[in-house]
Amino acid sequence: IGNFDGVHQGHRTLLAHLTEAAKRLQLEAAVMTFEPHPREFFAQLSGDESRAPTRIANLRDKLQSLSEAGIDRVFVEHFNARFAALSPASFIQDILVDGLQVKWLIVGDDFRFGAKRAGDFALLVEAGKRFGFEVSSLDSVQHENQRISSSAIRTALQNSDFEQARDLLGHPYSISGRVLHGQKLGRTLGFPTLNLRIAHKRPALSGIFVVQVHGLGPSPLPAVASLGVRPTVEDNGRVLLEVHLFDFNAQCYGKLIRVEFLHKLRDEEKYDDLTKLTDAIAADAKAARDFFQHRNETAYSLSLSS
Repeated sequence: IGNFDGVHQGHRTLLAHLTEAAKRLQLEAAVMTFEPHPREFFAQLSGDESRAPTRIANLRDKLQSLSEAGIDRVFVEHFNARFAALSPASFIQDILVDGLQVKWLIVGDDFRFGAKRAGDFALLVEAGKRFGFEVSSLDSVQHENQRISSSAIRTALQNSDFEQARDLLGHPYSISGRVLHGQKLGRTLGFPTLNLRIAHKRPALSGIFVVQVHGLGPSPLPAVASLGVRPTVEDNGRVLLEVHLFDFNAQCYGKLIRVEFLHKLRDEEKYDDLTKLTDAIAADAKAARDFFQHRNETAYSLSLSS
């Protein structure tokens, strides 16, 4: 049970224990997660959405990561006022016992549940003895003396430290989604884009990035991308991921792609007119091409030296 934002290395260690126990007990390995994030719900309730945590992963990517970890079933619990008000006793009876029919439960060492986070591990152990289920906990997983956590990954992404984010996640940071129709403004400006909708308002990243796109060919394709609210052409706060592929021309609407982030070029800016916006995009595209050229030259040099 948890938020599992990012499904990082710590999560995967816990999930490995879960799947091992499921195999031993011949039961389904199941995860319960929440939508929205509980802290996001309480931030909306208070009227201050800036208190909500940024999102590392969308729901699609979370479910995909859980599936890859061997999870048979995921329960996405709608976190609302009714759920938030459940007492620890009601959570155990209604959710764990009657709802999930739990036989074996593992939680992180910081797990709390029920209204006002009043329930803890000791209460779960006591309930397990009464209702006939086993409870286990997992200590925090460390990486280079740092606790692996979603908060640490958010910090790494905020600092554009994609190497650190990769180490904590266990894989490069990426966002997946289906290509949608947009306003076609990029095509008008000479830089057509693939558009992916970001369902949540506070992604862990914002700005202009060097990326590579998976899912459109046998190997990832080089590109430059903008993730944010497009301040020059929109003012409604809608978050969009726009990707301009280099030397690529094919129909992509409806296709599922994965955008892997490699390097941040700059923050979003608002320009006075479309000419200045076009000049900025051209500069970003050149910087991204230079990034790939340098990377390829470095890889070639290393191959010669080895």
